[in-house]
Amino acid sequence: MKPVLSARRRVLVLAICCLSLFIVGLDNTIVNVALPSMQRDLDATLSGLQWIIDAYTVVLAGLLMLSGSTGDRFGRRRTFQLGLVLFTVGSLVCSLAPDLGWLVAARVLQAIGGSMLNPVAMSIITNTFTDPRERARAIGAWSAVIGVSMALGPVLGGVLVESVGWRSIFWINIPIGLAALLLCALFVPESRAPRPRAFDPIGQALVMLLLLALTYGIIEAPSTGWTSPQTLVCAALALAALATLVPYELRRPEPLINPRFFRSAPFAGATLIAISAFAALAGFLFLNTLYLQQVRGFSALHAGLLTLPMATMTIVCAPLSGRLVGTVGPRAPLVVAGVTMTASALVLTSLTDTTPVWQLMIAYVLFGLGFGMVNAPITNAAVSGMPRAQAGVAAAVASTSRQVGQSLGVAVIGSLVLSADADFAVASRVGWWVAAGCGVAVLLLGILTTGRWAAGTAERTAARLHDGP
Repeated sequence: MKPVLSARRRVLVLAICCLSLFIVGLDNTIVNVALPSMQRDLDATLSGLQWIIDAYTVVLAGLLMLSGSTGDRFGRRRTFQLGLVLFTVGSLVCSLAPDLGWLVAARVLQAIGGSMLNPVAMSIITNTFTDPRERARAIGAWSAVIGVSMALGPVLGGVLVESVGWRSIFWINIPIGLAALLLCALFVPESRAPRPRAFDPIGQALVMLLLLALTYGIIEAPSTGWTSPQTLVCAALALAALATLVPYELRRPEPLINPRFFRSAPFAGATLIAISAFAALAGFLFLNTLYLQQVRGFSALHAGLLTLPMATMTIVCAPLSGRLVGTVGPRAPLVVAGVTMTASALVLTSLTDTTPVWQLMIAYVLFGLGFGMVNAPITNAAVSGMPRAQAGVAAAVASTSRQVGQSLGVAVIGSLVLSADADFAVASRVGWWVAAGCGVAVLLLGILTTGRWAAGTAERTAARLHDGP
């Protein structure tokens, strides 16, 4: 029987887990503001900039499920510590990268380490906070950190790039990673699943093939052609991987990703909402950074400071969203998120080289409000109603969905803009329309998957999972 931790120790464990999440979330967005500087120093193309982002998010998405089951089998604290080491070393190598190839490879190493942090930390939290109310508050804090860290990235990145250089955005991970490593060794108890899930190498390979083929095909399509043999082969590989993955996983007693989870409307909705919201975020940051620095001529610091209203709204709204989910349910924050994210993107669909700054500020405030509202209901819907033994897997799927959304956002929006035959401001309009569509998806899915019918599907799914397939 595992010892019961004191309230102070449980809060400390939560803080350590949130510290790891902070650097992973920060790294997702802090890189964006440094892209123009990286492009100049490393002589990178626009597709090269897309790979700096997506090399991280694709690998992270592909390995999250594997890392979660690795922690269940070999020890959550041990896996968590290994992830911190790899992420910290990867950050150091990123800061020393002499060319684009080295930087992309180092981002892959970062992602391998990062994949061992989020799902394992969520498993640690769900096993540390056994009381449902305490767990809900802990998950709310966890979700708030996701939004806050990703919103702070552009602002902090602007300060560092302007004052020290783009390599400094990776240095910040090193002391935080080392501190988390030490605190984890001192205060986080070791734990394992009573009966860890079996490894699923075929399922893992199919997931990686699906993500890599899809992302590579989309990013390279503007240069090779949308109907070129390379693009068509990538599309065929992605479709074949998906068509093989679902029936294969249904036949396994312990699948990597259990397709039966998606019988729960709240869970399926949370997955699609996460993909839509984070695709909008990734596209927003990618386009906004290039627009402010390359079109408007602002410095990295000035561009980062201009996004401060977005960061502020996210920081304010993230904890508020957690409280709303706990009191009135997930529908209200999801509706607010969908409406405001859509409105923000629509404001930018008329972007020009001389769009007034006050108009940009309106868009940034609206987007920050929406993004701050969306995280808590995603995590809550993913794990609520699931048996405790499945909570870590469900949370890992939600985390995977966030990374898939970011990968697709940068790949799709970046490639559509690159394919447009116009100056950047006008070409970016198609990207803002895509972001608006993502906001509409958040709104409609938020309404559809939070009612009585959806709750019934969650209850039936949980009962089936508890009894076994």
